[in-house]
Amino acid sequence: MAKLLIIDDERAIRSTLREILEYENYEVEDIDNGVDGLELIKKKKYDLVLCDIKMNKMDGMEVLEQALAYSPDLPFIMISGHGTVETAIEASKKGAFDFISKPPDLNRLLITVRNALDRGTLVTETKVLKRKVSKTRDILGSSENINKIKETIERVAPTEARVLITGANGSGKELVARWLHEKSNRADSPLIEVNCAAIPSELIESELFGHEKGSFTSAVKQRIGKFELANGGTLFLDEIGDMSLSAQAKVLRALQEHKITRVGGEKELEVNVRVLAATNKNLLKEIEDGNFRMDLYHRLNVINIHVPHLSERIDDIPEIAQSFLEEICKEYGMPVKKISDSAMTALQSLPWTGNVRELHNMIERLIILSDKTITDHDVTVFANPSGGTNIGAAGTAPNGSTQTVPTPALAYDKFNNFQDYKDYAEKEFIKFKLEKNNWNVSKTADDIDIQRSHLYSKIEKFGLKRSSE
Repeated sequence: MAKLLIIDDERAIRSTLREILEYENYEVEDIDNGVDGLELIKKKKYDLVLCDIKMNKMDGMEVLEQALAYSPDLPFIMISGHGTVETAIEASKKGAFDFISKPPDLNRLLITVRNALDRGTLVTETKVLKRKVSKTRDILGSSENINKIKETIERVAPTEARVLITGANGSGKELVARWLHEKSNRADSPLIEVNCAAIPSELIESELFGHEKGSFTSAVKQRIGKFELANGGTLFLDEIGDMSLSAQAKVLRALQEHKITRVGGEKELEVNVRVLAATNKNLLKEIEDGNFRMDLYHRLNVINIHVPHLSERIDDIPEIAQSFLEEICKEYGMPVKKISDSAMTALQSLPWTGNVRELHNMIERLIILSDKTITDHDVTVFANPSGGTNIGAAGTAPNGSTQTVPTPALAYDKFNNFQDYKDYAEKEFIKFKLEKNNWNVSKTADDIDIQRSHLYSKIEKFGLKRSSE
């Protein structure tokens, strides 16, 4: 049920509107002045506000401006007994959805309210879809460290300040960068990501700044660099500690002067880019060793956000694990499995060398290899983060029987060599995918990215059959 707020200093108008809207099954609250109305908007979540323009204490236009600054997507319908075209235009410019004159026409009022609510729903759905497309998941957890990060993002994102994000591999540095962009004033512009560690040192300058045709042997055509692609938006330099010193010098100049020059070019190009950087290295130590420029470090480190290791926030593991469980089961098209309390405690006690990324992989492994309820025994056998996966140590054997091995290490005794182990793992994987796709071979071949004829050969090799056969 949609929740509406009426702000009007005339009791008769408030009563009439409330009666009409409640008859249409809307939940309605009303207040007689803009100051108190603004406080209600800040404290509660409304789907629509109907606001008078001429009021005591605070003008309706001022309420509109301040409310939209706090909640930009909240639809406003402005109401006035002295309606003019100029007033309607001014209200629209300030962000109002529509303008209605007093006394309001009943049919027009209800249509306008419905359209405003539909528009609000579309805005919300669009944001959700954009987030799914951009793969931006929520920052999960409510520990003190994570709450501090969320608070810092809220404060820093709307500014133009450069941010240096530090933390171990897999801890979620990229996610922090995405949320800084999502909540910034540049959210409608691109977020361009560059993994500095994945690009050879001789190519990093071309990747960042572009190059002109013929500037080096393989430069057969002009290339636009990441700085230009991110113009007006955000550039995320991941693993910046691995960037070459020559590239660091050019990045420093780009940050200082907001200008770049393509490799092999002479023309200076102006760029308007907000730079976010991340590293798993101690940059101060890198500076001491002569691998990183101190002046660049201070340019990047306006705001520092350190993402803690998962082992430093084990209280967040149940929330993160449950979210991954639901997400992965949904992707696989299977009922959501349960994690027992003892299994969750076992997960919290593990040494998380791979951080959140490792936890995600582990939950996926447990979903595939465990029964409907994941137990602490499953965690011990299948989810050893430091020692690898102990497939076959316990659970369902290939012949359908249940087997238990006293210690995880003995799980490998059933394999004579590495090829036997690979064959077993491949067989179980293909069997799982076939059952997931209801033995549709074409779909399964597409799903695991192999040719259909190759999949038929694998089915024959491993003697796979439908369970009903």
